Amino acid sequence: MIRRVTVLFLAALLPLLAGAGQAQAAGYRYWSFWERDGSAWTYATVGPSLARPADGDVQGFRFSVSEDSGDAAKPRGTADFDAVCAKTPAKDGTKRVALVIDFGTPADAPSGEQPPAGRTACARVAEDATTAEALASVAKPLRYDSNALLCAITGYPAKGCGEQIAVDGKDSVSSTEAEESSARDEGGSGPSVGLIAGAAAVLLLGAAAVWQVRRRA
Repeated sequence: MIRRVTVLFLAALLPLLAGAGQAQAAGYRYWSFWERDGSAWTYATVGPSLARPADGDVQGFRFSVSEDSGDAAKPRGTADFDAVCAKTPAKDGTKRVALVIDFGTPADAPSGEQPPAGRTACARVAEDATTAEALASVAKPLRYDSNALLCAITGYPAKGCGEQIAVDGKDSVSSTEAEESSARDEGGSGPSVGLIAGAAAVLLLGAAAVWQVRRRA
């Protein structure tokens, strides 16, 4: 009987312990910035406000949910400079930059919003223009946060910027709220107070059950 109680106790405790790891899994919903290297996309090493593409370059933006740059979704669609800029002739004193703008999937969209259809654009800008300036010339309105993080292209999404969300996409908090929550949590990646309390309650119930069995024996 004691062995049976112990098994039941562990069965109740394991889901709580498993939940500790699952609760920490999170991603971010944001616009990622990409550069075309030959026939492949590479994650940009600087932001669009610092990047200065050359004439003939192809650059892309993708809105999605990802944990980091290693698993970020790449822009989809046509990414050929000649195709994108076929109707934009060269002009002295300017450069042409092909831009691929992928608004992502409905699964990545914030609650209540639908992603627009992806598009391409050929930006003809000054020779020293940044990617941000090229993007602004063809895809207004843009929205940035106080840290110069690109939040919206052509007004999408209507609100939010780099929110941290659960992997299942259901629960979300702003990046600011996430930072404040992390600062309050001394352990950083440890289980929450609620989880610890739940585990403690299970431990107490298990101990009480074992004591009752022994007493009856």
